[in-house]
Amino acid sequence: MNALKQIWKSKDLRNKILFTVGIILVYRLLTHITIPGVNREALAFVFEKNSLLGAFSLLTGGSAENFSIALMGLSPYINASIIIQLLTVIIPRLEEISKEGEQGRKRLNRYTRWLALPLSFLQSYGMIALINSQAQVEIITNMTDPMVILPIMLSVTVGTLVLMWLGELISEKGIGNGTSLIIFAGIVASIPPIVGPSLKLAQAEPERLLPFLAVVLFSLLFTLLVVLFTEGQRRIPITYAGQRGRGKAEQSFLPIRINQAGMIPIIFAVSLITFPSIIGQFLMYADSPWVKKIGELATTQLNTQSWTYTLLYFFLVIGFTFFYVSIVFKPEEIADNIQKRGGFVPGLRPGKETSDYLSKVSNRLNLFGGTMIAFVGVLPIVMQLIFSELSIGGVPTLISGAGIIIIVGVVLDLIRQINAQLLTHHYERFYKG
Repeated sequence: MNALKQIWKSKDLRNKILFTVGIILVYRLLTHITIPGVNREALAFVFEKNSLLGAFSLLTGGSAENFSIALMGLSPYINASIIIQLLTVIIPRLEEISKEGEQGRKRLNRYTRWLALPLSFLQSYGMIALINSQAQVEIITNMTDPMVILPIMLSVTVGTLVLMWLGELISEKGIGNGTSLIIFAGIVASIPPIVGPSLKLAQAEPERLLPFLAVVLFSLLFTLLVVLFTEGQRRIPITYAGQRGRGKAEQSFLPIRINQAGMIPIIFAVSLITFPSIIGQFLMYADSPWVKKIGELATTQLNTQSWTYTLLYFFLVIGFTFFYVSIVFKPEEIADNIQKRGGFVPGLRPGKETSDYLSKVSNRLNLFGGTMIAFVGVLPIVMQLIFSELSIGGVPTLISGAGIIIIVGVVLDLIRQINAQLLTHHYERFYKG
């Protein structure tokens, strides 16, 4: 209660939080605005029988299940971010821009937004056609008519652009990372539709209450494990010499988190691994036999309840962990900054030797951290597969491993930013007083 009082007394922080909450409410409203002319009963049937679309809907906060104007969520923007970051490694000019600090980051963000526009338009048709093809009764009639499909595609594209804009508004005027918060809000919004029917079923059949409580307890313990892992860090000792050789040397440390990449690898991996499956389901309805065969292979092998999907998901998370950290963690720059401030790692020479040591430590942490993130992400899927093979039946989970990592990452980041804002507010009151 004391922390809430401090937050309320800080006018700037209070306004930022209220602004962020208001934007999230606008986002949730958009997810419930269904595109006109959609057969809702046929739509509900599609998401009941297709687990892959259900997994995609997790990142869109149910907007796909509602066939809303925010149908694609931020998926095109995330895909554009992956493409730009890959091109940054390949194209020297983009690599130079990425090294220009804040100005370079803004330019790359602008390129990402422009790339997200055509991706949104193309993916909107693919998603609409896929959902429509999965239904026994057409969700949208006359899809071959440009006067029918183009307005829907434009509406979905505009919906994605609006979500991008809302995310940037949160990042600039609110608190936290806007994109992450929108994904976070979508995941949290998916929990009540799971809890409600489960409690209703347990009320009718009391023997189902114990398994439900076991799932809740497992989710809480799983979340605690992720929090401890996310907050873990390796501290590199740093010694700073006294001024002009006089005075006692100061001891400090350089903290390197075990989970350096945060939730980014999970978001990237989920977006990337669902894409071939979605395309595969669309190709299944092609006239060409070999194209249809490719579609069937992609659909069966990359289904969310297959071992191929699980293994590919596992290694993609590890790969994206190394890739993302290689972009954001610069051991050469860190070693150079330590040397400029008169510091050194005990037992190591400043410069290249320190840089190599930091790089080796980072790689080891990435291997452990990436493996841990991947393990958390696939554990609920593996449990479902094992129970299915043992003919025990599916065990309902409140939230996926990926969802837990995203929620924990966003909440911890929010807590850090709120504490920083409160500290700034405290100092301002001290100096004014």
